[in-house]
Formats: sequence, structure tokens, C-alpha cells
Amino acid sequence: MKFGPVPLAQAQGAILAHGLRLPSVALKKGRRLTAQDVAALDAAGLREVVVARAEPHEIGEDEAAARIAAALAGDAEWVELSAPFTGRANLFASAAGLLRLDAGRIAAVNALHEAVTLATLPDLARVAPRQMLATVKIIPYAAPAEAVAQAEAALAGVEALRLARFGWRAAHLTLTATPGMKPALLDKGAAAVRARLGGLGLRDVAEARVAHETGALAQALRDAPAQADALLILTGSATSDRADVGPAAVAAAGGRLIRFGMPVDPGNLLFLGELGGRPVIGLPGCARSPALNGADWVLERLAAGLTVGDAEIAAMGVGGLLKEIPSRPAPRAGEAPASRKPFVVAALLAAGASRRMRGRDKLLEEVDGAPILRRAAQALLESRADATLVVLGPDDAARRAALAGLDVAIVENPQAAEGMASSLRAALAAAPAEADALVVALGDMPEVGPAHVDALIAAFSPEDGRAICRAITEDGAPGHPVLFGRRFFETLARIDGDQGARELLRAHADLVENVPTPGRGAAVDLDTPEAWEAWRAATRALSSTAG
Repeated sequence: MKFGPVPLAQAQGAILAHGLRLPSVALKKGRRLTAQDVAALDAAGLREVVVARAEPHEIGEDEAAARIAAALAGDAEWVELSAPFTGRANLFASAAGLLRLDAGRIAAVNALHEAVTLATLPDLARVAPRQMLATVKIIPYAAPAEAVAQAEAALAGVEALRLARFGWRAAHLTLTATPGMKPALLDKGAAAVRARLGGLGLRDVAEARVAHETGALAQALRDAPAQADALLILTGSATSDRADVGPAAVAAAGGRLIRFGMPVDPGNLLFLGELGGRPVIGLPGCARSPALNGADWVLERLAAGLTVGDAEIAAMGVGGLLKEIPSRPAPRAGEAPASRKPFVVAALLAAGASRRMRGRDKLLEEVDGAPILRRAAQALLESRADATLVVLGPDDAARRAALAGLDVAIVENPQAAEGMASSLRAALAAAPAEADALVVALGDMPEVGPAHVDALIAAFSPEDGRAICRAITEDGAPGHPVLFGRRFFETLARIDGDQGARELLRAHADLVENVPTPGRGAAVDLDTPEAWEAWRAATRALSSTAG
């Protein structure tokens, strides 16, 4: 990587190393400088600029990150890859379970070259769908091709990431009551345990309530339904000895005690046994609270089919001081992870009247044998967006027919005549409540494909100041689609007329990330018969040249 100041005459095509705010424009670091950028730098009085330029033996940061991330994911169907952006590619879970790592392989990749970094969650971390598992980051703007190939080789043919899925289908919970104990306390304990098991995907939980006596508890264990994968006990009084009611009841029922107590705080007073081939977990009193405790570790590992015995519990002492983890106050009832894949809705605005087409419907013009409206919807469906909406005007049978058979939600906009802003409002009103971002796409852009949308989703990172992501062409011209983070939904819903969100983009320029996308597709929209004919002529000419 060549890095350092160069005269402006040598800057075009290089990567800007440091962001610059000029009188006419703000240039963000990482931008590939265009002729217009160089002219703006010259107009601002600069004579040189600090840039980076890849050498012939190096691979661009995005390609390098994507290749290593793909090698890490391998053939795992439970891993989803993000598109790379600024040298980072993320891996997300699509299923729940415990993450298992080949720590040696991860360390080997990180030892290859300072340009290549790979970070993961800890081994045995509990993951939920859409949660980030790992991130590959190329630190400079390019990485040696040899280092990337070595990383791919180190990860090839091995499962550096594995998922132990939760497999319990049913459980049985026995609660014991001491004399005078209020039923409300039993109710609270049962609710907390059910919430914990719900976080493991388990909803079938049978329940028994008995006196805090060895014989009564032993009988409840023997009577537990055969379909229960695990037997849980929450006693009315803390278990303080191997001979106490809980452990004694396991033995009296014909089972055996595997471990009494654990080196995890909170959770010290847990005990583990076995009865008829099923685990028996004596829950500590802290299980009545939703806060993380040692019982969570035992429950989730058993539910994931991992071995938990005396040695495994003894090893939990390292990292077992959970009282001192302020970031985990009450997490176990299936909460949304802090680093999760955003839920992105794509909205195709297709309610316009095609007034400039002189009697023709521009959205029914054919491209490669299909109406452009259908092609635009298919592009969104093939992208990484989680849901696709198409906003149509009222009673638009022809456009509805063009979308027949596609897995899109059609949203009717009765105020379509008011302009694009009304379609934006209709899309926002129809978006799922869990939406983190909305991609606004137009139906008259024939060269916009899945890669355009994927680039915006990959760039979206509100915590890094990228709350709005706008597609630009390879030569820097702004266009569509545009992705808006959830924080702007309310503002978008108040826009009037046919100006779309231009004023919002100007007002929040510091939060707008211009995202390079393939070709000039982000700026090609066809509103008139002349534009359609010129585009078709150019496309035919390009095809004949390529042929």
C-alpha cells in the first residue's frame, strides 16, 4: 500500500486517507477521488492531499474482507453474510444456539498479516437469529493477495464456527413451598423459569407444586411426563447441603447427584443430577430474577446437547464472577442482541401517473421481456432486504398484474395524486413494526439491481454516523435507492408534495453516506419516450460491442 501526500495532479483515482471539509463539499475518508473532487481540492487552495493507492500485489479492502468472511462461513446454512463495506464484512446467525469456535484457527488467521483481522463472539456465546457472530476487518485500504489466500486456506475445510442448536422440546418444573410461603412467590419463580426456557425456544413446560419435603419432591420427579427432556426444581428454601431436600429427593426418586454447587456467582447453590437418563437441574434462588446467573450457563449448554458434568461446571469458575458484569442486567428472556443484523424493508414507489410518457405507462415498458416494474420488484426480492413493499395507486389493475406471483406486499396509496411524499407515507405506515431501516426505490430505473440495495444495507451503521445511505454511481453522481434509518421515519411521514426526501438529505448531510454502486444505474431513470428510446439504443450498442 502506497500511503502519503501526493500532488493533486496525481490524486485522481486514489483513495482519500483523511476526511476533508471544503467550502463546496465534504469529502469523507476512503473516497476514491474523482476529477470533480480534485477540482474541488484545487479550488480550495490545496496543492497536495494524503492518499492511499493499492499496489499490484494487493486486493481492495472490500474484496479481501468478503473472501475471508466467505471462507469463515463455509457451507454453514445458519450463517448469513453481509455485503462488505469499508473493508468490513459481518457474519450473522440465522438460528439460535451456542456458538462453538476453533480458537486456534481464528488465532492463526489473525497472525497472518497486520492488515487482516477477524473478531468473534466468545466460545459458548449464546446467539439468536440476526445476531452478529463475527466480523472481518481489513485495516488499511487493501491487503496483500498472499495474506488473503493464506487466510482462506487456513479456514478451508474446517468448521471454525459451529452452532450447537437448542434441541429441548419439553421440560417439567417442580416448585416446593415451605410452610406459610405466599403463592405469589411461587408464581414469580415459575414465570422467571418459563421466561428463561422461552429464551431457549422452549414453550412446553409442565408444572407441579409440592411441599418442601424430600418424599413429596421425589414423587413429583417420578411423576414427571415422559416427554420432558429435562426436570427442573426450584425449592422454597435454598439448598445448602448435599443431604438437603432437593438433592436427597433426586436420590430418593432413583436418580443420582452429579454436582452440588458451582463456582459461579450468582448461582453458587445450583445442583445437577440425573434421573432415568434425563438431567435434573436444581435451580438456585437467584433464578427467580431475570439477571444472568450460573443456571443460565447450565441450562443453555444442556439444551444445546453439550456435555455438562462435574468437570465442566468446575471449569465455569473462570469468568464466573457474573455479579461484576453491568452490561448483563436482565438478558435471558430472548432479548434483542446489541450487535444484530438490522431488519430492512425495501419500498418500491410505483404509484406515479407517468404524465411525461404521453399516454404510455413507463412502469409497464418492457426490459428483457418483462415489465420494468416487475424487474424492479424482483431486484428488491433478490437483495438482502427482509421484506419488500410495492406502493401502487388505487385500482391499478395493470400494474398489479405485472407483479403477479411475486412475494411482495402491495400497498395501495389512495392519495397517489399528491405526489411521491404520499407514497412514502403509505410505505412507512405498512412497514413492519420491527423495521430498522427503509430502502426507498423507484420503479423506472432499469439498471438498479440487488447489488445496489445490498451496498446500502452493508453501509448502514447509525452508531458510526451512517444513518442515511444514498446510492451514487461509480463516478460519484447521486441517485437512488436511498436507505433511511428508523430515526427518520417520523420526519419522512411529514413530507408533503412531490419533492421526496431531498430537504431531509440536505438537513442531515452529516449523517448521509454516499455509497458507490455498480455502473451508472443509480442515476438512470426513464421518464419520457425519448429517454426510453435513447436508453434502449445505448443498450443495443453496448451489447453489439460486447458481442
